[in-house]
Amino acid sequence: MADCNSGRCAHSYLVAAQSSRSCGGSGAPIHSIDGLGPYHHAGPVRDPQGREMLFPTVQFAIFFTVVFLGNWLLMQHPIRWRWFMLAASYFFYGYWDYRFIALLAGSTLFNQAVAVAITRRRFDARVLVAIGVAGNLMVLAFFKYYGFFVTSVAAGTERLGFSVAPPLLDIILPVGISFFTFQALSYVIDVFRGRLEAASTLDFAVYLAFFPQLVAGPIVRGSEFLPQMARPRDPRRLDATRAFYLILIGLAKKIVIADFLASNIVDAAFATPGQFSSLELLIALYAYSVQIYADFSAYSDIAIGVAQLLGFQFPDNFNSPYAAVSIQDFWRRWHMTLSRWLRDYLYIPLGGNRGSSLVTYRNLMLTMLLGGLWHGASWTFVFWGGLHGVWLVWEHRRQELRVRRDLPAPADTPGRRVVRRVITFHLVAFAWVFFRSPSFSQAWEFISRLVTGGPGTGAISLGILLAIAVGIGAQYVPKGAVSSALDRLSRLRPSAQGALLGIALVAIDALGPQGVASFIYFQF
Repeated sequence: MADCNSGRCAHSYLVAAQSSRSCGGSGAPIHSIDGLGPYHHAGPVRDPQGREMLFPTVQFAIFFTVVFLGNWLLMQHPIRWRWFMLAASYFFYGYWDYRFIALLAGSTLFNQAVAVAITRRRFDARVLVAIGVAGNLMVLAFFKYYGFFVTSVAAGTERLGFSVAPPLLDIILPVGISFFTFQALSYVIDVFRGRLEAASTLDFAVYLAFFPQLVAGPIVRGSEFLPQMARPRDPRRLDATRAFYLILIGLAKKIVIADFLASNIVDAAFATPGQFSSLELLIALYAYSVQIYADFSAYSDIAIGVAQLLGFQFPDNFNSPYAAVSIQDFWRRWHMTLSRWLRDYLYIPLGGNRGSSLVTYRNLMLTMLLGGLWHGASWTFVFWGGLHGVWLVWEHRRQELRVRRDLPAPADTPGRRVVRRVITFHLVAFAWVFFRSPSFSQAWEFISRLVTGGPGTGAISLGILLAIAVGIGAQYVPKGAVSSALDRLSRLRPSAQGALLGIALVAIDALGPQGVASFIYFQF
């Protein structure tokens, strides 16, 4: 292990040997399978040459300015626009590592060939969709889970008294592979189900590579994006006020809250929990809960805002998740595009709740376990998903027992809502320990220290407490208040709006730490 400013940086034997990487303070966990040494569960979040096209950078500002102008200048020339947008998206993706482009192009051609073959019905559609699903999952498994499989097999056989050591390969995980693979899967499956017509190859290529959501979502389905390409888009009808609001609020969440909490308490507390007191670790856990929400929702906000400036509407990805009154409610609010994807393409095909109670519980557990594994190749992620699965099963069981006994639903009083929100938040926060910790042993160390206590480091500051309070409290701001403020803002003169925009950008830059860290979900 090599120490970084965050105190938690390691070189993975699963990434190219010639590549050197450093932590960016993003809190992207580096997991290990206990007893087998370091294992970077989700590959690099930085490209081998150290280049990044992060939203809050000058490079992206220049790139987007060119794309924005080209987008609207070519809008009346659909074919030229498509080729321009495809080239821009491939440039954006290749900026991280040009080798990733070949994989993205290969995924495009493979999935389009399957979708067209399904549409033309030259072969059994069920066989074709099976080939499509298997092909996508094999690629994802090789790049993302090969090392996890190898180390798990080695650990398992060693415990059984013999040794099997499959060869380790130097594999660079392409950024955002989980996101564009899920989008490709939804496209092929929807074509098979008859919910979507196979698009032209060029249209599908633009959809799969469209740069705002390419790296870290939201997961946009073909049925949500492709029809928008066929409709003319008028720059005079853009809701630019909302778009710039989303971009600004995303920058503030990322720079002022997420990166601040990561660098001031989260990274250090999870790296060496034994050096912190119980209260400090509790605050660190709250801080990480806010950090991961602020970091991930920031990317989604900026992606939605950037897409809106280009004339496209993306689905919302977060809806005040820490205001949830149950775990089921939490998953209706957290990473909503993934939740809906897992529901429509995994939970329902497994049978959903159409069978017995045991079948429903099985389907819930499988969905959450696989959802945990989607986040990264580590047993701690699987355990994190399993915890949420257990709590969902428990909530379903309680509801079933209430219905079976013909008991009325409890009164929805303000006090009861507060209690349910507090309990739900702490269940979610507890599960984050395993999501964030580098290994099970370090997760247990964090939890043990959280309970047993000990001397601290004086790490808690007013700024940390304020960032946590803002991160959680902002989720209770009424949606109507935000809409009303945006409506008033949209009525201001462009010069006044521009001045407010400039002031906000200066304030964000002044309040945030120096430098910009990678987004946490880049590793997924």
